[in-house]
Amino acid sequence: MNKDAERIIQLRNVVKSFDGETVLDHINLDIADKEFVTLLGPSGCGKTTTLRIIGGFETPDSGEVFFDGVAVDHIPPYKRPVNTVFQKYALFPHLNVYENIAFGPKLKGASGPGLTKKVQEMLELVNLKGFEKRRISTLSGGQQQRVAIARALINEPRVLLLDEPLGALDLKLRKDMQFELKNIQKRMGITFVYVTHDQEEALSMSDTVVVMDNGQIQQIGTPQDIYNEPKNAFVADFIGESNILDGQMIEDYVVTFSGKRFRCLDAGFGTRTPVDVVVRPEDVDVVSVERGMLTGTVTSVTFKGVHFEIIVDVNGFKWMIQTTDFVEEGAAIGLYIEPDAIHIMNKSEFSGMFGDYSSFSDELEHLSDVEEPEDDE
Repeated sequence: MNKDAERIIQLRNVVKSFDGETVLDHINLDIADKEFVTLLGPSGCGKTTTLRIIGGFETPDSGEVFFDGVAVDHIPPYKRPVNTVFQKYALFPHLNVYENIAFGPKLKGASGPGLTKKVQEMLELVNLKGFEKRRISTLSGGQQQRVAIARALINEPRVLLLDEPLGALDLKLRKDMQFELKNIQKRMGITFVYVTHDQEEALSMSDTVVVMDNGQIQQIGTPQDIYNEPKNAFVADFIGESNILDGQMIEDYVVTFSGKRFRCLDAGFGTRTPVDVVVRPEDVDVVSVERGMLTGTVTSVTFKGVHFEIIVDVNGFKWMIQTTDFVEEGAAIGLYIEPDAIHIMNKSEFSGMFGDYSSFSDELEHLSDVEEPEDDE
């Protein structure tokens, strides 16, 4: 969170269980006014429940939620300064586009030219000018989503909650809508709290990313911080590809892993301290065996368009490397790693669970993208 910005939402020690299973475990979170915050994590991590508690659709078992410093735990959703856009857009099929967007203000007594002007402004904001009389059933998924966003924004909420709103769209439309949503948020100057399991979505849109797992916040930071300075092996693995190795911090700026000693830029871990070492695949240079700091055998090569993704066996540990240089399967190569490519993390409950690509394949990667519904997350 931007420490200079006004805090609009605060969660303090929020705990929530369903059927005796803890879904949120003492969550503490500050969200600033006009900030784009993304709750990111795998299915079942608690991100949707966090959003629903902010919106008032769920009540914490313990802990408190504050808006502008005032506790709101017992204030119903319709009295909170929020609106929500769900993955299932919940539009009214018997109403046209204009009537869907105007629904909220009409409930509050708005009518006439003033209402028409506001609806037109919303249609322009979401690039649907001229769609006023269209039936919902004739709209594409992306257009329906824009109507849902306009219907939420016309109520002028301080906070817009978005629960996997791009999940039903195809890849190209998702990319387009990521750009649109960020622009809308900037133009409206309101707080967006966005839930997704898509790392690329979180990194490209957010001011702040909140990485969650097992009902706990694992790390909060800017997209750059989360990617370049992960706090533990879970974050390093979940945000992009990572080689995560067992290491030992010999002293400040010196670490050993894979049986070799390396210079790094990290300090403050003590001496002879067991650590996790992260090296991103794009930060490894492929060199000749003679120049290599480490050497290994290429076990697979996959062309990714801009680069090749290769798996390299280094003394039984399978590294992933992304390179623009073609190498043949079975080739012996050297790996060269600059000090600023090495990131040191403290050992955690996630140590040893991630970072070796022994079982990696495109098929497995795609299978892991298939998600179950998160109704009770």
